[in-house]
Amino acid sequence: MLRYLPFLLVLALWIYAFVDCLNTPEEEVRHLPKVVWVIVILLFGEVLVGPVAWLITGKARGAGAYGSASPDGHGTARAGWVAPDDNPEFLKSLRKDEPEPGSE
Repeated sequence: MLRYLPFLLVLALWIYAFVDCLNTPEEEVRHLPKVVWVIVILLFGEVLVGPVAWLITGKARGAGAYGSASPDGHGTARAGWVAPDDNPEFLKSLRKDEPEPGSE
């Protein structure tokens, strides 16, 4: 059973890189056109050159939400999804729903 493991890992990386390339928007693809990256991944996938090249250089990968400074200077990226407990707007909306002390 273990003799098939390297083959399955190569196949999994090959499929992952291929699907990742297909799902990446054209403006995030670096160095080569997207069609050429698909061909490189398919032709050189068996020896891992194509998928590894795509993962290292082909796609523009940004820093995580907590690792980069945003234009508003708060240190978190506003473009992506933010968890409700980290979202100041959501926390403010919770305070609006709370009853005033002594109003009941």
